Amino acid sequence: MDAPIKVRQLLPRVVRFDPKEIKEALRDVEGFNAKVALVITRSVGTMACAYFFAVIALISLPAAINSGQVIVIVAWIAQTFLQLVLLSIIMVGQTVQSAASDARAAKEFADTETILDRLDVHTAGGIKEVLDAIHALGRPGEGSSTSQSGLAGESS
Repeated sequence: MDAPIKVRQLLPRVVRFDPKEIKEALRDVEGFNAKVALVITRSVGTMACAYFFAVIALISLPAAINSGQVIVIVAWIAQTFLQLVLLSIIMVGQTVQSAASDARAAKEFADTETILDRLDVHTAGGIKEVLDAIHALGRPGEGSSTSQSGLAGESS
């Protein structure tokens, strides 16, 4: 139940253009090409860039319509609008999916650690108590007499 809340809180940060976050990310990569790629990816992969590309594409729409040629209108839709706008939107979608996947993975890791902790025979609680109770049943004088006689009768 916790993971969706964390993802919802993370999504606004993931899809907006944040120069401070880009600067921090630049410290994590080495090399000129990696830094350029990071800046371009982080900048183009925002909804602000998608809106900007949509405005750029819409500027040329009247000229495409006024041409009266179907091929020009289809080319405008396919080459100008879809390529420009969908590029950023797809990148935003991938970033959102990645953030959601990271949140699920972190939750699953925490759950797995909890399960392993419960299964650890040296940790109080969980299976340790069960194993201690089983061992106590096998020791003379520690378990109840009915449990011991029942176990002795079953093994004969």
